[in-house]
Amino acid sequence: MKAAFIGFRHGHIVGLYNRLKEDPRCEIVAACEEDAEAAEAARKNWGIDITHTDFSAMLRQTEFDILAIGDYFGIRGSRAIAGLKAGKHIIADKPLCTSLDELAQIRALSAEKGLAVGLMLDFRNHGNVAAAKEIIDAGRLGEIHAIQFGGQHPLSWGTRAAWYFEDGKQGGTINDIAIHGLDAVEYLTTRPVTELTAARTWNAFADKAPKFMDAAQLMFALDNRCGVIGDVSYFAPEQCGFPNPFYWRFTVWGRKGVMEFNYFDDGVKLCLSGAKTPEFVKPSEGKSDYLAIFVNEIAGKKESFGREHILSVTEKTLRLQKMADDANA
Repeated sequence: MKAAFIGFRHGHIVGLYNRLKEDPRCEIVAACEEDAEAAEAARKNWGIDITHTDFSAMLRQTEFDILAIGDYFGIRGSRAIAGLKAGKHIIADKPLCTSLDELAQIRALSAEKGLAVGLMLDFRNHGNVAAAKEIIDAGRLGEIHAIQFGGQHPLSWGTRAAWYFEDGKQGGTINDIAIHGLDAVEYLTTRPVTELTAARTWNAFADKAPKFMDAAQLMFALDNRCGVIGDVSYFAPEQCGFPNPFYWRFTVWGRKGVMEFNYFDDGVKLCLSGAKTPEFVKPSEGKSDYLAIFVNEIAGKKESFGREHILSVTEKTLRLQKMADDANA
């Protein structure tokens, strides 16, 4: 398979670039960055061979199968739509797009043309998430009735890409970050999100960009009425000399007990009813790799967390973002 990249405005896309570069099934045939400063940074910082500075020209001039998208968030939807219209499978860093109208076009085009849609939802494959899912799947917690998660990031003013704080380019903090939380909750519980209860954003830490809503909280529920509360604000301490113990922190309450883990913990803390001491469960091997799922769907194998799930969880996240935006209007 031949892959072409559009946009290197966020470092996450470099992870996909390096994976495809080493994958014997794939050849990277083009890389486009229209912003001159970003193109130079991609060359200097990540060793990216920028072959094009015009996206439309790359689409016309280059034969390829997969379009990988890492541009600023607000333009990703139009990039995906253009790629699908040109008959390309698409895979993007999250978020896939920033509007429900764009998502509707992506859904219709990908279905009409039978094209795969991938998203870099890598947290689902984390060792602690895998271990937590095994605990739930084994019935050790019983039915899950409440989940809290925090996905707070540092604001990183001055080092985070400046486009984040420009009108129309970021598209909302819930859409930016919370999709990892919704995706992980559906994966852990094997239950869909069926109720979007509440969402709120506001400006808290980003004093220099008063229109940037860096604070974001949300509530939703699963089909068994399990309630979920999340906070994905840009509130994390800056430049700590230690792993942030609150980075992607999950607490899951079931009928038989409770478990908790975060991104940097070496495993899951499990407290069961009647137990004398907490149990510590080591990380497990991830079994839901976003790239493997994408490649399988290109080959015609339908995946539970493939295109349909990606479009569904993206829509739910966008609707939560819209709920918050409407309240701020």
